[in-house]
Amino acid sequence: MNPLKATVALLLPLAVTGCVSILPQSESSTVNPWSSYQEMQDMFNSIIPNKTTVNDLKALRLDPHANPNIVILNYSDILRRFIPSPSINANDLDKGVQECIQAKMACEGYEINQTIMVTNRYGNFLIDFLNFKRQTNIVGWRFNGILLIKDNVVIYKLTSGEPSVHKNEEHLNPLGPLQIF
Repeated sequence: MNPLKATVALLLPLAVTGCVSILPQSESSTVNPWSSYQEMQDMFNSIIPNKTTVNDLKALRLDPHANPNIVILNYSDILRRFIPSPSINANDLDKGVQECIQAKMACEGYEINQTIMVTNRYGNFLIDFLNFKRQTNIVGWRFNGILLIKDNVVIYKLTSGEPSVHKNEEHLNPLGPLQIF
């Protein structure tokens, strides 16, 4: 049998059935010990400003030297985050932030960024393979937290994020494999 005919014979059933199981799938996540947004939020809720110490943070697995994706913020980083322009008055900021800014080099921050995203392609295999139409489903979560630490004690905390990310993407290329861009 001719190789071209063999290839067509193998791909034809997939094109007819729209076999999704052989479409690419991926998972993008930051290496972290937390499996959900709620778990991250619960852990962060246990941090009490002016009481929680750096050793307590280590017990909560918030050690930038042992856990990836925790950024250590210096005085300059903290200023840029909380006073991005001269029109912002430092006196209007939270007392913990003011205390950190006044402490200058004696204060540091941790920025915690944790993400888990699972990407699944769906639809007709042959149409996807030939690049006519690609459909992707993306689900996951993102968590961001900032801690300010002075004298080895947390003096301020702030969280944000997306507890639930769910989006569908569709890319159409009318010329399929002939369309480069």
